[in-house]
Amino acid sequence: MRALVQRVSSASVAIDGETVAAIGAGLVVLLGVHRDDDRAAAERLVRKLLALRVFEDDAGRMNLSAADAGAEFLCVSNFTLYGDTRKGNRPSFVAAAPPEDAEPLYELVRDGLGGRGGRFGARMAVELVNDGPVTLLVES
Repeated sequence: MRALVQRVSSASVAIDGETVAAIGAGLVVLLGVHRDDDRAAAERLVRKLLALRVFEDDAGRMNLSAADAGAEFLCVSNFTLYGDTRKGNRPSFVAAAPPEDAEPLYELVRDGLGGRGGRFGARMAVELVNDGPVTLLVES
């Protein structure tokens, strides 16, 4: 699994102009599922994201986890994170899991992070205010 994680002061996801999820301060997780991923990989990623220390403590150091900081999560499926652009100009997505395999793993991660997120397979509009900016690539 591959997660592009951004620390935000606020974020939302809309489908067909309707906001389906929104958070205040927290983490936006753009989640890609690899064709070889399984439940164990999803559970490892959830544990990693919950413990990820990217929030500032009283000394201004990134030393607090989302739980420590009272932060929220917004999870959005994003198969394009497994786009391979090494050859040519058109990305290849053969490493991404097929939808029937990816969806239950996405839902497991989303639910493990608090259940807020977009709808798997939908065309979504994601708005966010990146805080820092802090952006990390996390893989399980």
